[in-house]
Amino acid sequence: MCKQNCRDYLVKQWKFSYTKACVVAGISRNSQYYQKRQPAKDALIKEAIEAVLPGCKKGRNKVICLVQKQSSFSASSIRRVYTKAGFSLFKKPAARKIKAVANPLPVCLKPNEEWAVDFMSDALTDGTGFRLLNTIDHYSRFCILSQASKSFPARLLIEHLDRAIQLYGKPERIRTDNGPEFTSKRFQLWLKNNKITWQQIQPANPQQNACIERLNRTFREDILDAHLFQSIEAANQIIEKIRIEYNEVRPHQAIKQLTPAELMAA
Repeated sequence: MCKQNCRDYLVKQWKFSYTKACVVAGISRNSQYYQKRQPAKDALIKEAIEAVLPGCKKGRNKVICLVQKQSSFSASSIRRVYTKAGFSLFKKPAARKIKAVANPLPVCLKPNEEWAVDFMSDALTDGTGFRLLNTIDHYSRFCILSQASKSFPARLLIEHLDRAIQLYGKPERIRTDNGPEFTSKRFQLWLKNNKITWQQIQPANPQQNACIERLNRTFREDILDAHLFQSIEAANQIIEKIRIEYNEVRPHQAIKQLTPAELMAA
């Protein structure tokens, strides 16, 4: 490792100041601030590049080809000046791709065969954001859980799901999107320990989790858009009231105009 690399390593990994890193590496501080002066020949290359740039966007390889047609500059010299002078086109970084196969919504024939879990977002009157955790049973459309909190790390998500399992039993499968709470090691380990299958939907395909999306729409219209919340506690009181109404009063066309509570009791 050369002295410059050693200095850069100390600065990045050990958070040394440049002064201290230079002392440890045994080099002058001027090495950090010294910049090579552009030779006169580079100025000529820069002018040649600028001459071919007007018009449509041109990438590096195309610029090199055009410049070499009009001059005798080498490709390496043109490439160096093109990059150093800031002519490079902006390249959008590739998004992280989550591998997931198509996972259409199944037809469930019994309670606790599959739960769907999802989050919603809103804000209090003072501008503080909060999230709403919703859980629904696919067979009965029973809203198992609806809880608001300022944040929902995997630890808190697991606590609420454990409490729901104690009240309603353990599901065979849980269907979610690809949020960080669900892809975290803690949540995946919890699924494995409880022998629950994770049903992962494809990114940008919310129709594969249609039941919970329909519940989200109802809660958005009846709760989040219809009320102003002063605190998380006040929000949870209203949410629980609407959740009970959703389960015990509101008929559902998908289950022959029965309420989820009636279907569960049948």
